[in-house]
Parts: sequence; structure tokens; C-alpha cells
Amino acid sequence: MTEQKSNYVDCPPDLKTAPENLGVLMELVKREPIFHHPEFGRTRRDFENMTVDGYWEVGASGRRYNREYVLDELVRRYQDPQYRGIHSSPENTWQTKDFTCIEIASDNYLLTYTLAQGARITRRATIWRRCGNDWKIVYHQGTIVENA
Repeated sequence: MTEQKSNYVDCPPDLKTAPENLGVLMELVKREPIFHHPEFGRTRRDFENMTVDGYWEVGASGRRYNREYVLDELVRRYQDPQYRGIHSSPENTWQTKDFTCIEIASDNYLLTYTLAQGARITRRATIWRRCGNDWKIVYHQGTIVENA
């Protein structure tokens, strides 16, 4: 049996959070992974308030999801009285790391990180917008890391 060699290449960018954005980074880290923190909301209205009207996301599968689809799925998920998001199994075993926050426009920030869900590793990117004292999610993407 011959050993297969992987053509896997990972050339990570040299991302650093600017000192002036460290406070923003700390605020946003508490909210990720998005929609899995019931302390920030459990109802459709809460999730509507967390997202801009044009919110959409690209899942790890590559499929695109509009805001209505995501809101419907969140309502379904939180209807289960046992569901406590990141505070319940298996989500309480997830690990996040490598957070970086970059201001991409005035009051708009790109937050990137790695999420480990057991053996499944994904790179995550969320665009957040500061709206007064609140945060709204503009866009989110999760990409599976193959051969991790």
C-alpha cells in the first residue's frame, strides 16, 4: 500500500487586530459563534434585531442562506426548551481560537476566527456593524478546513 501525499497548503495571512480595535474585538468574541448565545436572544424579534435587513450567509457546505431562512431555522432551534446554545451539549465542547478584528469601514468590522466542532474545523468570518450601542450582523461565512 502506498502512502498518499496531501497537496494541502495553508498560507495564513499575517492578521493582527489594531490596538484601537481591541475593545471591539473583546465585545464581538463574546457573540461568536453567532446565534448560539441565548443571552443575546432567543426569539425571532431578538434575531431580527441582531441582523441587518439584507443579512445573508454562506454555510460550510457552500450553500447560501437568506435572512428569512436563517430566522426560521433559529426559531425552530430555540423552540426546544432543552436547547441552551453554547451552554449545552454538544456545543459546550466547541473551541474557538485565532480571533482577529479589522475595521473595514466606519463602524463596520470583519471578525475572523477558527471554530473546532470536534473533528470538524471551520474558518469563520462575520461582518459586524455597530449601530449606536448595539451590534448587527451583516454577513457570515463558514468554510470547512479540509485535511485539518
